[in-house]
Amino acid sequence: MNAELRPVKTAAEIGLADLFAAVRKDLPGGSSIEAIRSDAFDRFAAQGLPNSRVEAWRCTDLRRLVQDAKPLARRPDAAAKTAAGGAGAVFAGLHIRRLLIVDGAFVPELSDLAALEAGVAIRATVEALRREEMVLPFGMAGADPVAALNTALAGDGVVITVAADVVVERPIHLVFVTTGAAPAAMFTRSRLELGHGASLTLIETHEGPDHSDYQVNAALQMDVGDKASLDHIKITSEGAAALHIATLEASIGVGANYREFGFTTGGAVVRNQLFLRLAGEGTIASVHQASLLSGRQHADTTLTVDHAAAGSQSREVFKAVVDDEARAVFQGRITVQPGAQQTDARMMARALLLSDEAVASCKPELEIFADDVQCGHGTTTGALDDQLKFYLMARGIPEKEAEALLIQAFVGEVIDAVAREDLRDALSRTMHDWLKGRE
Repeated sequence: MNAELRPVKTAAEIGLADLFAAVRKDLPGGSSIEAIRSDAFDRFAAQGLPNSRVEAWRCTDLRRLVQDAKPLARRPDAAAKTAAGGAGAVFAGLHIRRLLIVDGAFVPELSDLAALEAGVAIRATVEALRREEMVLPFGMAGADPVAALNTALAGDGVVITVAADVVVERPIHLVFVTTGAAPAAMFTRSRLELGHGASLTLIETHEGPDHSDYQVNAALQMDVGDKASLDHIKITSEGAAALHIATLEASIGVGANYREFGFTTGGAVVRNQLFLRLAGEGTIASVHQASLLSGRQHADTTLTVDHAAAGSQSREVFKAVVDDEARAVFQGRITVQPGAQQTDARMMARALLLSDEAVASCKPELEIFADDVQCGHGTTTGALDDQLKFYLMARGIPEKEAEALLIQAFVGEVIDAVAREDLRDALSRTMHDWLKGRE
């Protein structure tokens, strides 16, 4: 007789089960949404928090890193809304449309909803769920336990719809901000539907107080229509004690142009996982990610790019600057499906280590099931170039300033991939602020 071995549940996993049981009846959505939530939590419970034995999570062991389950954040009161007023300052002064999500809840009165362009609709996720007008299940990310947990506990966020052929000149900025000092958890779900031939720049920023022990499980689903154009920029600058896990899933149509930029500077533990499906012929996608880490930060970018149709192209560049005892992780997989002939895909990961204790783990992969393709990947890890540093110092530049110039050149290549000059300037200022912190 064989005994079935079951892993012992951690305190955090038990706490999450208790949390779901306590709040499930209060979560938005009718009976069909409730059934989807229950099924998603069952899938999470069967797997538990991912650990180092799960290949996709081998460098970010949540069973070890997550010690407890935080209570759901309360809906923001007047004090929280006042505290959130200055959030998203990195893009202050730019002509963009700000939408505020405070402590996990969309706040329309703090958001710029006036004079929406014809063909653009913006509404709260909670309303879409209550009317059962929003689909919660994931596609490519469906097997991931953290994505399943988001589906089970998803509360609020923003749903954006852009009609066919609409060119949205003014970028839309999703400002996610945590304000409370008490430990709390937020499970946000947002969605973008970009119609045929439409164009949009979508920005996300995530921030919170350094003194607060909070957890974020955020998800964004995007459906990019045929011949559409989307620029998506995400900045993760959470508080010093925060856990931030985000899932992005995008389906990109025929002849569409998709550009992704990610910038991580804050948070104790950050995991940004991206699932991109190039679903149509002639699709072009580029992904540029940069992490600036210090102290004992841990930042993980895990990327899956699925070339599902012929004649598509993708470029992926990941760069990390790692100081002190921090750790940067990059895992990237390009999959070329049968029939996706004439795929052109390139992936590169580079890490710059500024101390002997800094760690970078890079793992690019190719999985190819077609024969007429051009695919490649590579990775490099090293310290600052001593000769270049000496060259600068020999011309009277102080050591820290010389290092900063070399770091700027290293990261600047990624920032230059952002199309809009005003957004590039804002991102450069964020990099300069981090460099000043090293002085």
